[in-house]
Amino acid sequence: MPSTDRFRRPSAHEKLLSQLTDKNTGPFVTMVEAMMFAALLGHRKSGRESFTDSDEPIRLSVMEGRPYGDVLLDVLAAVEHDDDPKILGDEHQADRVLIFEEYANGGLSYLQTLISRQSAKSLQAIVSDLVLDGLQENPVVEDEVGEFLASADLDW
Repeated sequence: MPSTDRFRRPSAHEKLLSQLTDKNTGPFVTMVEAMMFAALLGHRKSGRESFTDSDEPIRLSVMEGRPYGDVLLDVLAAVEHDDDPKILGDEHQADRVLIFEEYANGGLSYLQTLISRQSAKSLQAIVSDLVLDGLQENPVVEDEVGEFLASADLDW
């Protein structure tokens, strides 16, 4: 079970994380930012991937100090367990951290596959393409209230 005050970095992707945070060519300034991006990418594209080998964990307070860092943990957990609001309780912090870690690992695996397939592109360009792809896709949002009112056939 993961710690409740730290999150793990998958050692299988340590080289990729170093590239993502390289001072000269990396698209991210910090490891936390790279992991947050990877978790969102994992959620969107590849799913969760468990892992056992990890490198130096990162203090959770570092992520919570980032804009939307603490929200990211909660949102990923809430989406994963949409039928269990207790997942957001303090006693489930370790579960939320594990969900984040596994989505980040899945996202890093997905990104590594893209890098292998698109070897002519820079890492910066690949990440930029992923961000643009995410911004251009317009998910269909159902208006449940509108549907309910329309189906009620109210005669006012």
